[in-house]
Amino acid sequence: MFDFITKKSFGVNLLAAALLGFLIIFIFFQTLNWLTNHGDYIKVPDIKGKKIEEARKLLEAQGFEVEVQDSVFFDNVPPLTVMKQLPLPNEMVKVNRTVYLTINRIQPPLVVVPNFMGQTFRSVEMQLRTLGFKLGDTTYKPDFAVGSVLEQLYKGQAVRPGTSIPMGSRIDLVLGSGLQQDEMPVPALLGMTFGEAKILLEQNGLLLGALVLDGPVLDSAAAYVIRQHPAIKSPEGETMLIRGGQLMDLWISMDKERMDTAQLRMMPPAEIPPVTIE
Repeated sequence: MFDFITKKSFGVNLLAAALLGFLIIFIFFQTLNWLTNHGDYIKVPDIKGKKIEEARKLLEAQGFEVEVQDSVFFDNVPPLTVMKQLPLPNEMVKVNRTVYLTINRIQPPLVVVPNFMGQTFRSVEMQLRTLGFKLGDTTYKPDFAVGSVLEQLYKGQAVRPGTSIPMGSRIDLVLGSGLQQDEMPVPALLGMTFGEAKILLEQNGLLLGALVLDGPVLDSAAAYVIRQHPAIKSPEGETMLIRGGQLMDLWISMDKERMDTAQLRMMPPAEIPPVTIE
């Protein structure tokens, strides 16, 4: 079958092989331009700001492949809007090139709320912006830590550090306003329930300091205040004064009879709770 090759001289066969190789290489390079669309370039349209479906139709109509590569979130931009494209608008690229898109998400991602308590307002304001939150209302309450964050709130409720809430949410801050200048008599809290005492402290701009439990306390709100510091009077019988923003320490117990008798004797008779004084 291959006699026509084997009977030829080596030189003739070598020449034939070289011609065949040259022909193959020539055909390859002639078809390379067609295979790679060499010289066929097209301008990438600007599709930023368009909805993804509109952008996809526009790009595919011009011969581009489309792939959503990433997503971001801006609450002031409609969902599924193209935010970024690669290649950039007006670049000249080969036909059939893939255009990668970054779109605005439908749902905001969840972001973990850090612990802002005790930090300065300016520091927290920058952190909120970095994390994608919005600064909500800022209110003040008397506290010696002037300008420091005392509470962080989401939808009117305290939000604990580590809680995940949607990006773009508003976080309200309660800040310390410093001590009030005006002094007032120390309020008499003995005999009140702890729940009542907390309300009175808040109404007077006073802060709860140490809370000491005397015996088992199953429900702190229903427990009774049996001792307070500062007391309403000094050991010499002088009325004690306090400023808004200062601390009061309370001792509470489920047994009302355990109230500090020495402090009870300091109270005006009309304010003494119904309890036996030894």
